[in-house]
Amino acid sequence: MLITITLRNVGTAAIVVGLLIAVLTLGTTTDRPFILALLLVLVGTGLRLEAAVRARNAHHHGSGH
Repeated sequence: MLITITLRNVGTAAIVVGLLIAVLTLGTTTDRPFILALLLVLVGTGLRLEAAVRARNAHHHGSGH
């Protein structure tokens, strides 16, 4: 359960930081900040999905199904 909560929190933080990087660097002419922002959002989304799968599996195993 703690791993699921940690994954969810780290995923959310990665998404927020990625979006902040994208917003704060809108005026730049280079694509590097946007690539970093995209990677952070993708990693954050993956972590959130992993947390959801783990929570679902824990729920199914805990209920006796």
